[in-house]
Amino acid sequence: MRDHPHGGHVPHPDVWTGRATNRVQWLLALIGAACMALGIELAVVSAWESGIAALAMAVVGCIAAGLLVLFGTLAFVHVALKVDRECLEVRCGHIGVPRRRIPLSHVAGAEFAPIVCPRHWGGWGYRWRPEKGTAVVVRRGEGVVLRLWDGHTFTITVDDAEAAVLVIKDRLRPKAPGTAH
Repeated sequence: MRDHPHGGHVPHPDVWTGRATNRVQWLLALIGAACMALGIELAVVSAWESGIAALAMAVVGCIAAGLLVLFGTLAFVHVALKVDRECLEVRCGHIGVPRRRIPLSHVAGAEFAPIVCPRHWGGWGYRWRPEKGTAVVVRRGEGVVLRLWDGHTFTITVDDAEAAVLVIKDRLRPKAPGTAH
């Protein structure tokens, strides 16, 4: 364990990473998988007397709803935030899309938000609200609010958001001439 002088500057890592996870969305993914299974079962073992059109609509509807729910929830089970010397990158889900890369030269400031609530943004996911800006919300809790030079804001739910804000603010400060970075 290192002792740092009181009030001294503690250097941040070259690349700061953080993430937030929402385990409740796994339940929604299971519901989506169940809808798909129902559609497949209807297609394989069903003998509807109402006609083939009704059967086809039921099968396609169940499979489409299941895929939509399954992939929509898996895309926002977690969010990963990476801050390096030049940019900030946000990646969602297991595939990493949607993804947003924001150069630090476009960031005017960063603030800690103690509570970012999906209810205030209209649910989980990649959200835009005219009065609030854009957000990636995967769970209720702390987050980072970026103020961009173009007047927009971008909010990300992430664990240890205070540390992320400190790293971002440190990287936004102009370096004194002659200092190494």
